[in-house]
Amino acid sequence: MTNIAIFVSGSGSNCENLIKYFNGSDLVNCALVVSNKADAYALVRAKNLGVPTAVMPKADLNDPEKMMPLLAEYGIDFIVLAGFLPLVPTFLIDAFPRKIINLHPALLPKYGGKGMWGHHVHEAVKEAGEKETGMTVHYVTPVCDSGEIIAQYSVALSTDDTVDDIAEKEHQLEMKYFPAVVEKVISEID
Repeated sequence: MTNIAIFVSGSGSNCENLIKYFNGSDLVNCALVVSNKADAYALVRAKNLGVPTAVMPKADLNDPEKMMPLLAEYGIDFIVLAGFLPLVPTFLIDAFPRKIINLHPALLPKYGGKGMWGHHVHEAVKEAGEKETGMTVHYVTPVCDSGEIIAQYSVALSTDDTVDDIAEKEHQLEMKYFPAVVEKVISEID
């Protein structure tokens, strides 16, 4: 059994989807949800589904003396970023080599990097007149959105699509594919 921590910053629809997907799994246990924001609705979703939560503001997130004991307390083996905005500190990347993955709402390498999250990404996709968008799951490295790509799924766009339409189309891909990609990556760990 692999104990995962889901790191979140916002509403937590992907977090909730992961928890429900792995409920009763013999492979993955959603052991902890960590947020950098005390008011993240993802924490409410996790608590409602019986998953322990922790709030780690940026200073705590960047402090190995606070983060490592927390993750050890819950026996965390793997970290999934699901709408987590801060950069992951290098000490965590070093402690979990190829065991931290991120979901990005675009087809990387397009529309990645600092400041490219949520609506900022969808606005850039619309502005560029892209014919498709999608989601990317990738390994986390010290450079934002630059890790090896694990999986990508795309969806066609029309010129009539608004930024909200683009966001919704991309989000549907996340709901459909993200849990299975997480499961596949974990199942292939040596």
